[in-house]
Amino acid sequence: MDEENITRIAEIFNALGNKNRLKILKIVSESQRPLHIKAISRELKMRYTAVYRHISIMKYAGLLTIYEVGRSRVVAIAKPEMINELMNFAKKLT
Repeated sequence: MDEENITRIAEIFNALGNKNRLKILKIVSESQRPLHIKAISRELKMRYTAVYRHISIMKYAGLLTIYEVGRSRVVAIAKPEMINELMNFAKKLT
């Protein structure tokens, strides 16, 4: 494994290493459609800016995609198969 791959894997694990990010990832992955960030922040009872910051970290790691819809931002899973595998792996650890 080269340095670039190690860096990329570290970014993914960093993005997954936060309880709030895992909650966001779970909410988005269980949705049948992309979700507005405002809807996620309401469900988690968190400020929009905090949720957006967490989503930005996961976007940078390649886990989520952000779409601009008018003046709103909508979030979707970037690689659903990978997220399902990660969630299943995590369940086996508990």
